[in-house]
Amino acid sequence: MINIETPTYYTATKKYNLNFPSLEEDIDADVVVIGGGFSGINTALELAEKGITNIVVLEGRYLGFGGTGRNGGQIMAGIGHDLEKIRKDVGEDGIRRIFEISDQGAEIIKSRIEKYNIDADFCHGYGYMGFNARQEKTLRIWEREFKSLNSRHEIRFLGGSEVKQIIGSDAYSSALLHMGGGHVHSLNLLLGEAKALASYGARIFEYSPAVEVTYGNRVTVRTAKGTVRASKLLWACDSFLNRMEPELHKTTINTYAFQMMTEPLSEELIRRISPIRGAYSDIRPVIDYYRVTNENRLLFGSATPLIEHIPGDLKAWNRQLMLKIFPYLKDVKIDLAWGGPMACSPNLFPQIGSLPNRPNVFYAQGYTGFGVTPSHIICKVLAEGMSEGSARYDLISSIKRGQVYGKDQIRPLIVTAGKVYHQVSGYWTGRR
Repeated sequence: MINIETPTYYTATKKYNLNFPSLEEDIDADVVVIGGGFSGINTALELAEKGITNIVVLEGRYLGFGGTGRNGGQIMAGIGHDLEKIRKDVGEDGIRRIFEISDQGAEIIKSRIEKYNIDADFCHGYGYMGFNARQEKTLRIWEREFKSLNSRHEIRFLGGSEVKQIIGSDAYSSALLHMGGGHVHSLNLLLGEAKALASYGARIFEYSPAVEVTYGNRVTVRTAKGTVRASKLLWACDSFLNRMEPELHKTTINTYAFQMMTEPLSEELIRRISPIRGAYSDIRPVIDYYRVTNENRLLFGSATPLIEHIPGDLKAWNRQLMLKIFPYLKDVKIDLAWGGPMACSPNLFPQIGSLPNRPNVFYAQGYTGFGVTPSHIICKVLAEGMSEGSARYDLISSIKRGQVYGKDQIRPLIVTAGKVYHQVSGYWTGRR
């Protein structure tokens, strides 16, 4: 098993020394949130901005312990991996409405940073990278689609030698530059948002895992040393749900992603790697993703492309992938490598809504590895549903949640089968 206690780039470079107490009393609230990552903190902050401030957040470890503190920090356009997978649920008009809001994530993050003066190293510049003619065709389609949203940012297809304008690699034959995207220090972003949430009077408790939840007109959440009674509950645990809510447990499955961080690099080498000091990913069903950091390091991540397993040496495994893209980094040292689980949904689209026959019990989960930016969109929509209601909440919460059978017995086999399917189908969808 992977050691999820291993330090990450984010924990090593966090700028906020926030510490919250554990819950040791019985309290009441309007809303109780289980989970202190992007989903929990973002939704709570959206609610607080609407005037709903009697909120309690319960985090089992420390804020950002899950995927929020173990990701690539990529700020990408879109929600989910492929909107075609939800077309049957929402129809043509629904697809267009979701596509229109899916481009708002970067602006939500940027405005949040500006409003609360969050120090999170936000940087514009994203490159979607293509290896072959099939992917080039896909990137040209994406260019037209992104431009149809009338973004104020530069969006430009690059082919052949033009690719070197944004990246120092011979691995790619095409690229789509999207200057509306970019990257961010996700843990500092979360901690800045948590600080903002606390300023509204919301109460946050760390090292306070829920051990029992009782539903009713008022929900009761019991921890080891206290309880919270609230009118509404939000499950925001994602890959750390740990079977606590069976209805949610059965509709996602965990897989693993792994990242590494190089030693500090020279300014000359950083400019060679990334003339735009940006973030990048290819468009394969299982992507490589990477970016330069504020400290002139390269952060590189991926997941196993076919067979679900945890590499024995994360530094060596990630290094091999990095050298396929940047062979001239062969003498660069790797300072840290880490990994962790991420919850995947069957349709690769985030899940939000309320539990059947439990209109006061809400959830957000299943980002399938694309969580930094989509969580800020999804949680804005979810907060609308938890408060006044909205048409876009009704739309996204109407998307069906498929069940994952056998996940507790043969999880690696199911994930492997899913990866093989998506890799093969990628040839027909322009992703391979």
